[in-house]
Amino acid sequence: MELFLQTLLDGVLIGGTLVVIAAGFSLCFGVMDVIDFAVGEWVMLGAYTAFWFQEFTGADPLAALPLFFALFFAGGYLLQPLIQRVTAGKRPHPVLMGLLFTFGLATVAKGSALYFWGFNFRSIRTWLSGTNIQIGVTVPSLRFAGFLFGVLTTLAFLAFLYRTKTGRAIRATAQDRVTASLLGVDVRRISALVYGVYAGLTGMAGVLIGALFSIHAGMGFRYTTLAFFVVVLAGMGFVPGVVPAALFMGLLQSLTAVYLGGRYVALVLFGVFYLTLVVAPKGLFGRGS
Repeated sequence: MELFLQTLLDGVLIGGTLVVIAAGFSLCFGVMDVIDFAVGEWVMLGAYTAFWFQEFTGADPLAALPLFFALFFAGGYLLQPLIQRVTAGKRPHPVLMGLLFTFGLATVAKGSALYFWGFNFRSIRTWLSGTNIQIGVTVPSLRFAGFLFGVLTTLAFLAFLYRTKTGRAIRATAQDRVTASLLGVDVRRISALVYGVYAGLTGMAGVLIGALFSIHAGMGFRYTTLAFFVVVLAGMGFVPGVVPAALFMGLLQSLTAVYLGGRYVALVLFGVFYLTLVVAPKGLFGRGS
């Protein structure tokens, strides 16, 4: 029984870390109609940025999360017009064009990381590393912090979307770009803002993931795959569904690894992904695109 409870807890904590990555990914698709294949590379760059920040300053990267958000927000905001240029206009299959372009970005980012930092694995130490909370089961402090960060950040993000004027403009753009622009919404600015927020959140998530796991140039593909799976389960573009979908994905990973073996995790995830596309192509909640 203790092993089962520990497995459930680990799954929930893993899912909480995935929430923030998948939320930005989902909104990016909803507003820009772009399936960003570079989401994992944003995570990788966030982890490396935190590592080198710690190397040069000696400071705890967790204390500088707002700084990392601002840095990656600026990068995403400046990059978005280039993505928009590739997908806008009369080009055929804009979603496919966006997918191909971001795949190219991911390839360049991974190749650059390999060139500059090599194949070596690195890690980040924080003041929470190696500490646990005992409540009958063992709760790693850093994973719990990642869970809280993911869930609270996503809930704050949802409150921003549904409670502010800018949030309403973002949702209007996600529903119909043409109608939103006719109603006075600056669609280009909103798209750049969304991609900037998405890059900022994902970069911050990379800091936490870098503290939890090893950092290496090839780590991005795993998180791209997981984010895509979570978003498909939630429904493409349906941001509120991301929280339960991410927690479900974390539980599925944890239970499969413990009771079937780690080599079956990818098989089970792909199986659930395939069944979702066949049975519920709009996601488990029926609200996706």
